Amino acid sequence: MNINLRTFAVALAGFCAFVDFYAPQALLPLLTQVFQISEGEASLTISATTGAVALAAPLVGLFADTLGRKRVIVSAILALTVPTLLAATASNLPELLGWRFLQGLAISGITAVTIAYITEEWAEAGVGSVMSIYVAGNVIGGFVGRFVSGLAAAYLGWRWAFIALGLLNLAGGLAVWRWLPGSRRFVRQKSVLASVHAITAHLRNPRLIAAYAAGFNALFAFVAAFTYVSFYLAAPPFRLGPVALGSIFCVYLVGILVTPVVGHWIDRFGYRLAFAVAALSGCLGILLTLGASLWLVLVGLTLFATGMFVCQSAATSYVGSAAGYARSSAAGLYLAFYYTGGSAGAMVPGLFWQLGGWQTCVALIVTVQLLTAGLVLRFWQKQRPS
Repeated sequence: MNINLRTFAVALAGFCAFVDFYAPQALLPLLTQVFQISEGEASLTISATTGAVALAAPLVGLFADTLGRKRVIVSAILALTVPTLLAATASNLPELLGWRFLQGLAISGITAVTIAYITEEWAEAGVGSVMSIYVAGNVIGGFVGRFVSGLAAAYLGWRWAFIALGLLNLAGGLAVWRWLPGSRRFVRQKSVLASVHAITAHLRNPRLIAAYAAGFNALFAFVAAFTYVSFYLAAPPFRLGPVALGSIFCVYLVGILVTPVVGHWIDRFGYRLAFAVAALSGCLGILLTLGASLWLVLVGLTLFATGMFVCQSAATSYVGSAAGYARSSAAGLYLAFYYTGGSAGAMVPGLFWQLGGWQTCVALIVTVQLLTAGLVLRFWQKQRPS
C-alpha cells in the first residue's frame, strides 16, 4: 500500500471521529423546542460526548500500547455506529445524553490511537505535515456532521440526522479497515502495568504538562465559540434556521486548505511559534463576530476556526515529540485534558450567556486564548522539532 493511500486512511479516521462529535451544534435551537429545555441544558449534548472522551482516552491509550494501533482504531469506528444510530430513538434529553456519552467512549479509541499511529509511523520526518492532514480530516468531518444534521433536521426531522451519521460511520470504518496498513514502528508495552508506569512518567514531564494545559484551554475556547454562536445566530437580527446554521460551518472548509500548508510551517519553524500565532489570530477572529453584519461574523468565525485548527495540529504533534515513548498513553492523557476543556467549554459559557449573551462569551474566549498563548510561549521548548 502506498504512502498516499495510508495518509488518506489516516485522514478518514479523523473524519469518522469528528463527523459525530459536534454534529448536534446545528440542532441546538431545535432541541430546546423539541425537549422544552434551556440553552444550557441543550449544550449538554456536546459536553456528554467530550466528557466521555476525557474519561476514556487515558484507558484507551493504556490498552492500545499493548494491543496495537490499527485493531483499536477500526474497532472504535465500527463501534461508534451503534450509539449513533440508537440516538435517533431517544424520546427525551436523558436518553439522548446517554447515547451521546457512549459515542464519546468510542470516539476516544479513534482519536488517541490515531495520534500515536502518526507520531510513530512518520517519526523520521513529516509528523507535523501528516498531523495536519489528519486535522484536515477532522475539519471535513466536523463540517459534514453539522451540515448533514441541519439538512436532515430541516427536511426529515432531527432523528434522521443521527441515522445519516451512523451510516457514514459504518462506511468509514470499513474503508479504514481496508486501507490503513498495520503499524511498522509500534513497540508493544510488556503489560498494561508498564503503560501505567509510563503515564506516571508523563505526568512528571513539564513539557507534557504544559501541552496538556494548552490543549484544555484551546478546546475550551473552540467549543464555547461554536456552541453558543448557534444561539446568537438563531436570535434577532440574524434569525437563522437549522439549514442555515448547518451551512455556517462552511467556515471549517478553509481549514482544509490552511492546515496542510501550516503543517510544513510547523515542521520548519516549530510547534511553539505556530501555536502562539494561531491563538492570537483566533482572538482577532472571535472579536470580529461582534459586528452587526452576517458576513463579518462569517469572516470572524473563519479566522477563529483556522487558528484553532493550527493550534490543534501544533499541540498534538508536540505531544508525540515531548513524550518520546508510550505515545498512546501520552496522547490519551492529552485528550483527557483536551476534551475536559471541551466539556467545560460547553457548560461554563452558559453562565456568561445568562449574564450578557454573546458579548460576555466572546470576552471569556479571548481571555482563555491569551492565557493559552502566554502559557505556550513560557513553557514549550524553543527549538525546532526534529
